[in-house]
Amino acid sequence: MEKKLDLSKSVYDLVKEYPEVTEIMKSLGFSEITNKVMLNSVGKIMTIPKGAKMKGVSMIDIVSAFMKAGFTLEGEMPNLQGDEAASAKDAPVETAATQVEEPKASPNTETNEENTVTDSERVEQLKGFLKRLGTGEALGAVREDFASQFKHVEASEIMKAEQGLMREGTPLEEVQQLCDLHSALFHGSTIHEQMDAEHAKVEAVLEAQEKSKSVVALVETVGHPLNRLTEENKALNDLIEELRPKVADKTATIDDVNTVRQLSVHYAKKGDLLYPKLKVDYAIGGPSMVMWTVDGDIRDQLGDLAKSSQSVDDWYRRFDELLTRAQEMIYKEQNILFPICAENFSKEDWYQIYKDTAQYEDIFGVTRIAWPEADTALAAQTTKPSGDNNAIGLIGGTLTVDQLDAMLNTMPMEVTFVDHEDINRYFNDGEKVFKRPTTAIGRDVYSCHPPKVEPIVRGIIDSFRKGDRDNVAVWLEKQGRPFYVNYMAVRDQHNNYIGTLELVQDMQFAKEHFGRSK
Repeated sequence: MEKKLDLSKSVYDLVKEYPEVTEIMKSLGFSEITNKVMLNSVGKIMTIPKGAKMKGVSMIDIVSAFMKAGFTLEGEMPNLQGDEAASAKDAPVETAATQVEEPKASPNTETNEENTVTDSERVEQLKGFLKRLGTGEALGAVREDFASQFKHVEASEIMKAEQGLMREGTPLEEVQQLCDLHSALFHGSTIHEQMDAEHAKVEAVLEAQEKSKSVVALVETVGHPLNRLTEENKALNDLIEELRPKVADKTATIDDVNTVRQLSVHYAKKGDLLYPKLKVDYAIGGPSMVMWTVDGDIRDQLGDLAKSSQSVDDWYRRFDELLTRAQEMIYKEQNILFPICAENFSKEDWYQIYKDTAQYEDIFGVTRIAWPEADTALAAQTTKPSGDNNAIGLIGGTLTVDQLDAMLNTMPMEVTFVDHEDINRYFNDGEKVFKRPTTAIGRDVYSCHPPKVEPIVRGIIDSFRKGDRDNVAVWLEKQGRPFYVNYMAVRDQHNNYIGTLELVQDMQFAKEHFGRSK
């Protein structure tokens, strides 16, 4: 039986048709073809000529290898020029189908034009589409043009395009307002989504590099932070689908809103553990800042809806819109945020994030499961400073490190110290209402706050540094309990500013005491 190899087909289709293609391509230097994940993702959009161009492998060598293996070649083959043309004179020709022809462009055939576009040019093109949305152009028209020029787009390219817009002066608020439109524009176009459609689960993979991590592997690792976040997303999505009929029939209640509001814990984990690390440790701030703002808006609007007294029709309309936005955020996390984190975070990063997730309550019925690998690694770490039994001489006396540590942890309040360079230096241990991830130690204090809160924090610390104020006290209610938060300027004996102390105290005991007195 004659073996015809159509070079216009994807590598995935060729391997499926002729399994021996794997060994032939491997012998030519295409070792990635043996990786099933790469074959099932990139292999579905890659042809042999394109792969040859990317890796700098001569098409003459490829043609010769397949002809020696008994294949007749047909379909898409680029013109051979220069050295390859000269080498082609010595290549055996078996049939007319093996002769190299100029590929003919057609509406259904991808040309080589996209292959000549550099990464930066692709990002510029994506920025152009986003700018068109920003001017109010209809999503359908922009998406039609996008689909005609891009068969797929990487999560990292979307990230670069959004960051580029902000660097050029587009306000964060505008990018955030267009975030849902961006999502709709690219929906179904990332490699990760194409894989999801193929395999009915999240199998998103970033660009093949030896050191890059597969988001699929991390998501499927029981106990891994991405595994738990993904399970929470699945449970949230199921809940939303259950509520859709109730919202449509106008039978949903405030209790249903409060059930959905559990997503605030999920968003808090992203805001405490993922966004700041991306921004500070890996200089990836665009998607983090945009998503963080959207998270806060969804959370705040759900809170407002839970106590809203507006008309019935408006209430259900808003609830439906918020459910849609929450589902869009699930999409953004699974196809943009999590793959970017998987590509950049080290094992040690994930171990620490896993440790910090113990502070957060379970939501949507998803319980925290042990990650043995991380537990073993964390147990092996030396957590106490060397010489921890040495005495520390203070003006008011002498304490050992153990005594000082125990004393600070016994105090009935949350203690945070930020140094004169605005770096988080210390949190005391114990249960906290305001979560303090250990990954924030050594990081600037501003990175730990959502974009809309950051200017307030900067203003307080700046007033301390200038000497305009010595403390700022705030009373607030959280989880139905009153809290007293006191920000205090810390100064040395010469009145020089050396940092800021934050004290958070649960005042429920005082409320109950004075309530009884009355």
